[in-house]
Amino acid sequence: MQSRRIALAQLAPALGALEENLARHHELLTEARDHGADLVVFPELGLTGYQLQDLSGDVAIRLDDPRLAALAADTTGCSAIVSFVEESADHRLFIAGALLEDGEVRHVHRKLFLPTYGLFDERRFFAAGDLLRAVPSRLGVGLGLAICEDFWHLPVAELLALDGAQVLVNIAASPGRDLGATNEVGLGTATSWRTLMRAYAQLTTSFVIFVNRVGVEESITFWGGSEVIGPAGDTLLSAPFFDEGLFVCDINLEDIRRERLALPLLRDERPELQVRELERIITERAGIAQDASSEPGGAEGPEVAPELGPGRPAGFTGSAIGHRNTASAHVDAASAHRATATAHRTTASAHRDNASRHVDAASAHLDTASRAEAAGPDAP
Repeated sequence: MQSRRIALAQLAPALGALEENLARHHELLTEARDHGADLVVFPELGLTGYQLQDLSGDVAIRLDDPRLAALAADTTGCSAIVSFVEESADHRLFIAGALLEDGEVRHVHRKLFLPTYGLFDERRFFAAGDLLRAVPSRLGVGLGLAICEDFWHLPVAELLALDGAQVLVNIAASPGRDLGATNEVGLGTATSWRTLMRAYAQLTTSFVIFVNRVGVEESITFWGGSEVIGPAGDTLLSAPFFDEGLFVCDINLEDIRRERLALPLLRDERPELQVRELERIITERAGIAQDASSEPGGAEGPEVAPELGPGRPAGFTGSAIGHRNTASAHVDAASAHRATATAHRTTASAHRDNASRHVDAASAHLDTASRAEAAGPDAP
């Protein structure tokens, strides 16, 4: 059996206390190794806390920070996923997750989707990442890392699986909401996340690891409930709500092969179809604007977007402009071909007219010659 031991570090980080949280990570890494863990997963912003706001720049670290290197050095013989505020070379701040393996920072994922609605205000403080990659790991499988809100957007899990991920990992700082929900867990947020995790596990025939933090920050309570889901959607581990701790689970990598042979959904995916249709949708959205009339009772409907400059409709992306320019070039070429064809037809008609005149002239000469022969040699 290809067994791997997974440790979920469901912790309550101290807000803005980077050094304290680093020390806690080192302690949990040691504890996880003592349990024989192959992979230790920490929650979103486990090194800093979540409600940072104006503290974000104070706790941000670069990827070459010695403190991150020291944490990576503590992963000899195992792998770990940690999360922090990353400062880029051009001083942008990202919510980042890093895969640490055998003393190195092996892979970094920057959160793609930043919720800025309800109680969330991430876009005010952070930049969004723009790369999504699966990465080989020492576990012998591909890992796909996503951060919280990323999994609330359908393509993320599928793209990671198509890119080679067999274990999907989502690290989160999800607050508890809808406490009055009448369901099996009595917490609406948990029910939504559990539905997502099982759907992604089955649709990608992959293991799904979900690690959510606990604790309270600025009157916001984080509910925990970390889980490991098998590729058939079965629950392998459910950590308790609101309790801090290290929770360990064994997974069998052979389950991936068995499930993908029985249910070859990834084999039958058609990414080329998605690309084609997405290009069409992007182009159509870019070229069509909703009627913005404020007239009472005015009928809404699609209209051609107003021009913002020479040949640039409102909202056009570079891709859409390229498609439109290409189409215009094809139309111009077709017009030129039609004009050339018309010219050729006109020339051909002229040649036919000239030929007819030559035939008529030849006939006239023949008639004259015939009459001359009939008149005889004495004819004038």
